[in-house]
Amino acid sequence: MSPLKYQKDELRRKALAQRDAMSEEKRLALSRALVAYASMLFPTKETIAAFWPIRSEIDPRPLMVALYVRGNKLALPCVVKKGTMIFRLLMDKEKLLNPSFRREPRSDGVVIDPTTILLPLVAFDGEGNRIGYGGGYYDRTIARMHERGLSPRLIALAFNCQQVHNIPVEPHDVPLEAILTESGLRTFP
Repeated sequence: MSPLKYQKDELRRKALAQRDAMSEEKRLALSRALVAYASMLFPTKETIAAFWPIRSEIDPRPLMVALYVRGNKLALPCVVKKGTMIFRLLMDKEKLLNPSFRREPRSDGVVIDPTTILLPLVAFDGEGNRIGYGGGYYDRTIARMHERGLSPRLIALAFNCQQVHNIPVEPHDVPLEAILTESGLRTFP
């Protein structure tokens, strides 16, 4: 294992332990705090890709409902083959409130290019670097969008406790424009 990979794995392990230590009730309360930033983040209607929460991730669904009510189109990521992810339009906001809904829209759903991507992460630093789960799906998907001339806004959603001092950066890592936590929006140069 390379020293850089080892560093990232160690940061990932520590950040996940911090996040996992929070109670489910606290995670849900902090997730609901994101709704207060909907109008500041999205003053106009646009197409926003978010994610369905897994494990102890911050839950973007309350924010997604608020964005949907404001007239934004929503999309969710779909893995179509190993290493390849696309975004499909989420047509029915009721699915956001249905706990039995699958994490991905139907396979025949409309494929779209979002203008903003709300990304999950495991850890972030004060410079706008992030560590995901290690699969590179978002980095590759965003790189393909850039190759096609698209530049979606990249805003991560996380809890404050997921911030680490410094994340080592590799050439393929895509920096964030901003991060939204329970204490507000932080932008990066």
